[in-house]
Amino acid sequence: MDDLSGLFTGDERKRQQEEMRRAGRLPPGQSLTLKWPVLHYGNVPKFDPATWRLRMFGLIEQPIELDWEQFNALLRYEDTSDFHCVTRWSRFDNRWSGVAMKTLLAKVRLQPEADHVIIHAPEGFTANLPLTDLQREGVLIATHHDGEPLTPDHGAPARLIVPHLYAWKSVKWVKGFEFVRGERPGFWEKNGYHIYGDPFREQRLDTD
Repeated sequence: MDDLSGLFTGDERKRQQEEMRRAGRLPPGQSLTLKWPVLHYGNVPKFDPATWRLRMFGLIEQPIELDWEQFNALLRYEDTSDFHCVTRWSRFDNRWSGVAMKTLLAKVRLQPEADHVIIHAPEGFTANLPLTDLQREGVLIATHHDGEPLTPDHGAPARLIVPHLYAWKSVKWVKGFEFVRGERPGFWEKNGYHIYGDPFREQRLDTD
């Protein structure tokens, strides 16, 4: 018998897309995907748990650095959210597991003037966020997706997830948070992307 398992994939995708549109969950200009495309800048770094570190520094009273064991000893957090890429695809009901940013932020004492954050990743990659966005519910450093450990090309061992903004803000291979005063564009923001990146306002480019 022929394998017909993929025959109705297109119809199912369209059905789910219309369902998300009616529910108000599909941002303008986006299309639903049932897959999880891989997009990133630079090379996929190798993970060594013996040398991995997560730093929090800048305008805080005392910088902290967590190794892989210390990070994984923190309270686990799970959340389900949607994921919108600036290249116009959206993936819905992603199940994330990791450490909530609120848990990490509770470990530092911010200086009063800190109002933005620069997120650091390998090869000099950065992204910027207002501090209030990093503090929102659902923002976490994920180690697992849909019940499975993240794969290297999707950001393993740890990826920041900021579900209410375009996915370039959900930095892969995150390694540091630098607390600063004022807006400082990150890598893609310096290269023509919008400074904030709200999918529902179609803030893709700095001209939007």
